[in-house]
Amino acid sequence: MPRVVIADRPVLITGASGGIGAEIARALARRGAHLALAAHRSGPLETLADELRELGAEASVHVCDVGERDSMAQAVDEAVRLHGGLTGVITSAGVGRQAGFHEHSLDEMEQLVRTNLMGVLHALHFALPHVSKAGGGFVVNLSSVAGRLGQPGESVYSATKFAVTGLSEALAIELAEHGVHVLAVHPGLVRTGFFSEEELARIPASVKRGAIDPAPLGESIVRALERGRHEITVPGYAAGGYVMRTLAPGLFRRILKRVRSGAR
Repeated sequence: MPRVVIADRPVLITGASGGIGAEIARALARRGAHLALAAHRSGPLETLADELRELGAEASVHVCDVGERDSMAQAVDEAVRLHGGLTGVITSAGVGRQAGFHEHSLDEMEQLVRTNLMGVLHALHFALPHVSKAGGGFVVNLSSVAGRLGQPGESVYSATKFAVTGLSEALAIELAEHGVHVLAVHPGLVRTGFFSEEELARIPASVKRGAIDPAPLGESIVRALERGRHEITVPGYAAGGYVMRTLAPGLFRRILKRVRSGAR
């Protein structure tokens, strides 16, 4: 697999104000990338930008809402102007909710779709023309294990992440002829502020025991990108579920039901 060059390349990261996005930014900065940090909260972005500059990286801050096309377009335009172009785009912005389908209002469903799917499409729509021009560019889309294995209690969230997975698989082929590499990332539960305490209480104890820290995850993602991988699942053992679902779908559903019913 061809290696992806990161040093001295300008990269746009959505959802960079914390969690996985911020850790990816730190891992990229240690490799000499220049970062355009995008999110809807300016304070955490400014703090992270200062930290990255101390590492010797160029870093710019772009306050935007990925779910609003004009806001995302402005952020991309600013990033291109400040950094002289874009070589990579990482779509890390996302929201989640632990709730059964019947517990969601339509407004909540639309928010999940607007951020988790339309936010990715907006970022890619405006950034990809610049990335394609760069030669040797890349895209990293943050999906989820829930984007490979539908999770009861996360049905709408799973739907948005399945869409990101499918988009990434198609783009990996479509964009290859333009010299753009695509990596899809499927994390399990990550120790961030992604879910509220009430929502965390709904997650099975066995799943919470396997939660991963965002810092090593960010490093794993960037290593996978450097190595030219097209997808990565962290923790790796979760990928065993993909095989079980394919070979023994009935057994897989029974096990998943038993695991998820242990949430309380």
